[in-house]
Amino acid sequence: MSDYIVRATAADASIRAFAVNAKEMVETARVNHGTSPVMTAALGRLLAAGAMMGSMMKGEKDVLTLQIQCSGPAKGLTVTADSKGNVKGFVSNPNVDLPPNAEGKLNVGGALDLGVLSVIKDMGLKEPYVGQCQLQTGEIAEDLTYYFATSEQVPSAVGLGVLVDKDGVKQAGGFIIQLMPFTEDAVIDKLEKRISEIDTVTNMLERGLSPEGILEEILGDFELEITDTLETRFYCDCSKEKVSKALASISKKDLDDIINDGESIEVKCQFCDKAYTFGIDELKEIRKA
Repeated sequence: MSDYIVRATAADASIRAFAVNAKEMVETARVNHGTSPVMTAALGRLLAAGAMMGSMMKGEKDVLTLQIQCSGPAKGLTVTADSKGNVKGFVSNPNVDLPPNAEGKLNVGGALDLGVLSVIKDMGLKEPYVGQCQLQTGEIAEDLTYYFATSEQVPSAVGLGVLVDKDGVKQAGGFIIQLMPFTEDAVIDKLEKRISEIDTVTNMLERGLSPEGILEEILGDFELEITDTLETRFYCDCSKEKVSKALASISKKDLDDIINDGESIEVKCQFCDKAYTFGIDELKEIRKA
């Protein structure tokens, strides 16, 4: 499998860890949405995070949504993932073009600027769980680290990276390392030191490290134990039937206006950009429902 998630534990299960290779997933999103390099990086980071966080969900039908609403030119991003490795996402403005940041890298923080990160977990209960935090840097990994600490009270280290060149996505992936409540102080201190020393995610991927290799580089001195792997992919489950239901939810007056125009309409899925065409007779049937 080209894209996959690794789940692991370390330090007598006082650390849990996830890592993902997301190159094909991010390239699919880039092609679907025609994203600029900076927006490919932004969406790619959120897709990689969504894949790993989706794999933390327990139920077969559990769905995780990561949503960023921001004041920068990106305007917003949405990623949805399930517990089986299926991930999809889109950006509000795919064409943002900014100069590199002070470090000479794609300026994702500038594209997002100020905003709010929402984590929505639909676990089949009456209401979904919603956690939120203010964007701290717009770099996404740091924002998720802050989210885990403040909203879920789980000390975490999140690393995400996407490398883009003129031919498309060269590398994409990331890791999430989390401390359990019973983690000893000596382990925490040692891990914090190790996290401060590690290479960037994109550099690790460029060096040929697999998700297992990334976790070995970070947690090799903590008795790392890989527990399982899970294939992950960009997958959109849209269909004409689902789009019909969406059309049925708009007002009768708006539907009448569309029908009276006498033209078939084309509706595109936000997540995968697939187009669905509805003729006048189909619109009339939807109107009757």
